Amino acid sequence: MDTNRTTDITDTFVEVTDVTKMTHALHDSIEEIIIAKLPIPQEVVNFFAITLFGNSLAKWASALIIFLLFLALRKQLSRAVTLLALKWVNKTETELDDQIFHLLQRPFAFGMIILGFNVAFSFLTFHEDVSTTISHTITTLTIALLAWVLYRIVALFQSSDELMEKRIKTDNGITLAKLLLTILKAIVLIIAGMNILSTWGINVTGFIASLGLVGMAFALAAKDTASNFFGSMVIFTDQPFKVGDWIKTPEVEGTIEHIGIRSTKVRTFAQALVSVPNGNIANTAILNWSEMHKRRIKMTLGLTYSTTSLQMRQILEEIREMLHHDDDIHQETIYVHFTEFQESALGIFCYFFTKTTQWGEYMQVRERINLELMAIVENNGASFAFPSQSLYVESMPESVIS
Repeated sequence: MDTNRTTDITDTFVEVTDVTKMTHALHDSIEEIIIAKLPIPQEVVNFFAITLFGNSLAKWASALIIFLLFLALRKQLSRAVTLLALKWVNKTETELDDQIFHLLQRPFAFGMIILGFNVAFSFLTFHEDVSTTISHTITTLTIALLAWVLYRIVALFQSSDELMEKRIKTDNGITLAKLLLTILKAIVLIIAGMNILSTWGINVTGFIASLGLVGMAFALAAKDTASNFFGSMVIFTDQPFKVGDWIKTPEVEGTIEHIGIRSTKVRTFAQALVSVPNGNIANTAILNWSEMHKRRIKMTLGLTYSTTSLQMRQILEEIREMLHHDDDIHQETIYVHFTEFQESALGIFCYFFTKTTQWGEYMQVRERINLELMAIVENNGASFAFPSQSLYVESMPESVIS
C-alpha cells in the first residue's frame, strides 16, 4: 500500500473533522451570503469588521450566539435525548437503568454547556497561550463532568437500600458494600483531581511521592485506627456475627447492636453499652450463642441407695419415654443411663438438647423438664439423695452406756 496515499487520507480526515476549521469556513460562508444578499448598510458592515483581541466583532457575535443557543436549549436537548432513551430503557425488566438514566439528566445538561463553550470558541482565533488555556479549561470541565457522572452512579448504589438488599442478603455484606462504595467515591475524586492537575502541567508524580511519605507518617501515628479498619474488613467478610446476635468474648458478653468502621457496640445483659474496637474483636475467640441450632442440657440425678433395681429400671424407662415424646427436645441425641455409684447417691446421667436456643425459652423448657423428672422419681417411690455420711459403731464403752 502506498504510504503517501495513506498520509493524504489521514490528513484529509483530520481536516474534515477539525471543528475550528469547519466553524471558520461556515462563518465565512454565512458572512458572505449575508453581506451579498441582505441590504446591510456599509456602516454596520464596517462596525462588525472591527477587530477585538484578534477576532472581528462578527466572529465574537457568532460565538456568543452559539453559546447562548446551547445554554438556552440544554434542557430541551436533555429532554429530547431522554425521550429517545426511554424507549429503550422501558423495554428492560430491571429498574436500575431507569434510575441511572434519570440520574444523568443534569450532568447531560452540563455537558451541553461544555459542548456549546467548545463550539463557540472554535469560531475564534487566539494566540497559542490563550488557545492552550481555553483547551485546558475545556478538558478540565470534561474531566469534572465524567467524575460527576461516576460519583452520582456510585452514590446511587450506596444510598439505595433496595438495590443493596436485592444483591446482598446479609446486613454485614450491605455495610461492607457501603464502605467500599465510600472508598470508591473518594478514588473517583482523587483520580479526577490528579488528571486535572496533570492537564495544567502540574507534576503529579512528585505530589504522589510526597503523599507517600506523609502516608507513612500518618500510618505510624494512626496504627490503631488502621488496625480497627482492617479488623472491620475481617468482620464484614468473615461474618462471625451480625446485628442482634448474642456473643461472648474474653472482653464482653451481650447482644450486638451496631457494627461500625472503628468499633462494634455490644449491649450487655446489665443493659450497659460496650464499644469494642474492631481490631481487638477480630483477633480474639468469639463464641456466638445465636448460631446454635440446639441448646444442651447436661445433668446427673442422684437417687438414694434405698432405690431398688426395679425402681431404677422403671425410672430410666419413663425418663427416656418422656424425652422422646417431648416436642421441645431435639430427638437426635438423648442419653439417659445409670452410670455410677457415687459416695451418697446412685447417679443417672442425662444428656440431651432443646430445640430452642433463646435463653428465656430454654430456661422455661429446662424448668418443665426438671419438674417432670421430679414427678417420675416421686411416682416410683424413690427419692433424691443429698450429700451425707453414715457412721457405724461396733460397740459403745460401758461408761457411756451407764
